[in-house]
Amino acid sequence: MQEKRRSVLKKLFGSVLATAGFGVAAKAAAVSTNTSDEKQAGNVTYDQDVPLFSGHTIMGNLVFIAGKGAHFPGDIKAHTDHVLKELEKELIAAGTSMEKVLKVNVYLDDIKDYKDMNEVYKGRFGSKPPVRTTVAVAKGGVPGDSLVEIDCIAYL
Repeated sequence: MQEKRRSVLKKLFGSVLATAGFGVAAKAAAVSTNTSDEKQAGNVTYDQDVPLFSGHTIMGNLVFIAGKGAHFPGDIKAHTDHVLKELEKELIAAGTSMEKVLKVNVYLDDIKDYKDMNEVYKGRFGSKPPVRTTVAVAKGGVPGDSLVEIDCIAYL
């Protein structure tokens, strides 16, 4: 599984380099095993009958999951648990799983919640967890009443 993650990451970074114009070698690294360049969106949220955003988007072999929050009263542990469950539901709807997540971004309403968030987060992505960035946003930066928002990138 780790070899598969490395392969997918190579393709992702090759794609980024190719887009930035870093030459033929980078473009060759970006070749996907999925020949469709068509973007597929799932679980679209609407605002007054106008598409606002998708719960997930698939491009090639990559799945991009929109940020999930917890919009109910509770502490960071309850919010983190809820958000991770919502993330897992979206991954499954997109045809992948928590074990295939490559990158996670965690946005905390308050950095003091870092330790408690980690307690709930630990082990949720299998024995080989993805890379992760965790930041505390400016006060009021996480939408709604959520104490945490999490998004991720996975492979199919």
